Amino acid sequence: MFPQRHERDLLQYEVLQNRPLSRHAAAMSDAQMHQMPDGRQIAYRYSPGSGPVLVFLPGYMSDMSGSKATSMHERAQELGRACLLLDYSGCGLSEGEFADGTLSRWREEVLALINAFAEGPVLLVGSSMGGWLMLLIGEALGERLSGLIGIAAAPDFTRWGYREEQRAVLVAGEVLYEDNPYGPEPTPTHPGFFDDAERNLLLERSIAIDCPIHLLHGQKDADVPWETSLRLARALRSDAVQVTLVKDGDHRLSREQDIELLRKTVDAFY
Repeated sequence: MFPQRHERDLLQYEVLQNRPLSRHAAAMSDAQMHQMPDGRQIAYRYSPGSGPVLVFLPGYMSDMSGSKATSMHERAQELGRACLLLDYSGCGLSEGEFADGTLSRWREEVLALINAFAEGPVLLVGSSMGGWLMLLIGEALGERLSGLIGIAAAPDFTRWGYREEQRAVLVAGEVLYEDNPYGPEPTPTHPGFFDDAERNLLLERSIAIDCPIHLLHGQKDADVPWETSLRLARALRSDAVQVTLVKDGDHRLSREQDIELLRKTVDAFY
């Protein structure tokens, strides 16, 4: 359902070939590691500055080297704002197996990094599955949360994103493989992720978040129906919710004009 990236392989290849690093590979080259209590190492990039701290949450099987994440980091540096990027365990440069990843595990990692680097308010920006994760983290942050920006946010996609026969595969404890429009390898969903996601559903209840929120969604999104953002807007307790629909936008919203829209949206929260 969602894109898969191979940025770690790109970095290793460019270093071995002694080639100039691409922008994405260069972005990863200055990553640092944060150790979780169980010893696993989580890759991150942090730039200090004034608050709120912008925290970018990538999508499923994506990482902090993507165009939206690097654009947010660059914009924060231009404005002298604090910014935190990270790779979930099993993704990008972080340690671990992707098969062990769950929303609860990744929420724990994000909160650990926020607590390590952000003393004040936090602005969360979540893309696709990262939009589901930002809501779970937002509820945990409470009054520390200054704003949310969703990019094709996909809460509860294990409910509306799979056919019944696909859900049956996961319920049976098997790995579900789907065609990947963004790469040659199929996209897996592991039963552990599915089981945990079923315990973190949000759209059927009031989401206890009261801060300003802006949701961006392309109406040509083939992965997450744009109506999902309208449904999310209704579920959020906050009255300060805006939804921007990009008529010709796809799921990734990574064209130059989409990135500019994202930058302007973020600037409005400062």
